[in-house]
Amino acid sequence: MKMRFICYNESSKGFIIDGSSVSWRDAQSFCRQHHTDLTSVRNQTENQQIQKIMNDKNISKVWIGLFSDSWEWSDESNSTFRYWGLNQPNINGSSEDCTAVRLKDQSQWHDVLCSPSLTFVCYEDNLILIQMNLSWSEALRYCRENHVDLVSVDSEEIRFMVTKVIHRSSTDAVWMGLRHSCAVGLWFWVNGEMVCYQNWAPGNETAVDDCDHEGKSGAVQSGRDHRWISLPESQQLNFICIRK
Repeated sequence: MKMRFICYNESSKGFIIDGSSVSWRDAQSFCRQHHTDLTSVRNQTENQQIQKIMNDKNISKVWIGLFSDSWEWSDESNSTFRYWGLNQPNINGSSEDCTAVRLKDQSQWHDVLCSPSLTFVCYEDNLILIQMNLSWSEALRYCRENHVDLVSVDSEEIRFMVTKVIHRSSTDAVWMGLRHSCAVGLWFWVNGEMVCYQNWAPGNETAVDDCDHEGKSGAVQSGRDHRWISLPESQQLNFICIRK
């Protein structure tokens, strides 16, 4: 059976359909190369968006990013929403380790073999990880010249989007658009917002002891629980831009 795939655009909360039909693993690789990842489904509203596109395009079955490693999401998100069909997932010894949405079952989910060629659902947020090692000022300049800006993680939603792209980084931390001002003794975002939402690693929010020397900027750790850390702005790191 041939199935095409759907791409999800995080910034517009919309889905984009593509004409290819591939296995689950190939779908995952395509999404990670061209978008962000195979989609997680965080609530019934998103599941209904997928159902609507399947109806409009007359598509019977699509891949989503849930797979059987304790049924985890491809993008490593912690979404606990599930919409399994009756008696699903079933345990029948046939290695049905991937998840498809079936239109005829009111878009309920079924565990199936990973090898069939199906349509699949990617998501693409409006953030992009740049795998270049630059200082904070160089990263800021690069983002503003080639995209929009360094990312300002000023909400839980943006933090969630950052966690989806940061796992590809080649450095232990990644620059974001957070800078310390010695003049007023405050951290601020490059988009002009005050730092209200915070996710600091212990001791880092106040780790700006010497304003007579090099300035400090904010980075997010690539591993662990993606906490924020304060680093000298000359350190060379990957960074996250907001797309055009």
